[in-house]
Amino acid sequence: MKYSIKDLKNQLLDGLFNKNPVLVQMLGMCSALAVTTSVTNALGMGLAVTAVLICSNVFISLLRNFIPQQIRIASYIVIISGFVTAVQLLIQAYLPDLNRTLGLFIPLIVVNCIILARAESFASKQPVLPSAVDGLSMGLGYTFALVLVAAVRELVGAGTLLGFKVTPAAYEPAIIFILPAGAFLTLGFLIALMNRIRSNLEKKSAKDKEEN
Repeated sequence: MKYSIKDLKNQLLDGLFNKNPVLVQMLGMCSALAVTTSVTNALGMGLAVTAVLICSNVFISLLRNFIPQQIRIASYIVIISGFVTAVQLLIQAYLPDLNRTLGLFIPLIVVNCIILARAESFASKQPVLPSAVDGLSMGLGYTFALVLVAAVRELVGAGTLLGFKVTPAAYEPAIIFILPAGAFLTLGFLIALMNRIRSNLEKKSAKDKEEN
């Protein structure tokens, strides 16, 4: 089956908006709550997960006809853990500060349900190119969600963005937003906002179809 530019656009739109793994599918919630105290941490975690998603999707797609059905999940985990180890070593070598900040959450990418879900539901059934794009789109959607949560928490809770002070001197940060409770509040509001936007767009689309 030929892969077109339209397919590429649809996949990217799904990952970022229609099927956003965090804001719509509610996957990977642990890291979305734990590492979003700053935009820097969120961006680092998002890009690490994106790299693992792309690489594991491509590799699993290449091997999809050779992996026995009975051991497919175990095989996927072995493949994913190999790429997570590679990403972790690269972060340790070139971004030691980020490695110290994220700590245990980097190796825990292995059990991130987004990666295993895409391996099982998409990469194991599709050719290499769509699988690579799927990894990219879901990774970008995950990164977008994390950065959005982190931006709200860092701005409201600390008055900074990317570590730089952006609020007036008179602003009193709402400390609760950089605490665990603030993560739940922020993520909940953003999920509600996403649902409202998607609902309005669906109603508008249905109305346009009726008029045509």
